[in-house]
Amino acid sequence: MPNARGCVGDSVRLYRVAVVVFSLAFVGIGCALLVRTAVEGGGVVGFLLGALFIALGAGRLTLERRRAG
Repeated sequence: MPNARGCVGDSVRLYRVAVVVFSLAFVGIGCALLVRTAVEGGGVVGFLLGALFIALGAGRLTLERRRAG
């Protein structure tokens, strides 16, 4: 039976993995939005949302790396 410290450590590790997974998903969604917008002929909203999703994912990855390292 794991002690309280082990459970907390596992929870923190799971949280960090989830942050990385969702951050990469946001970057992927942003790239897909940019590509789809470009293929369809462009539009300010599509490019803006794509760039914002990429910035969100990259920023969150950067913050997580600083916190963990």
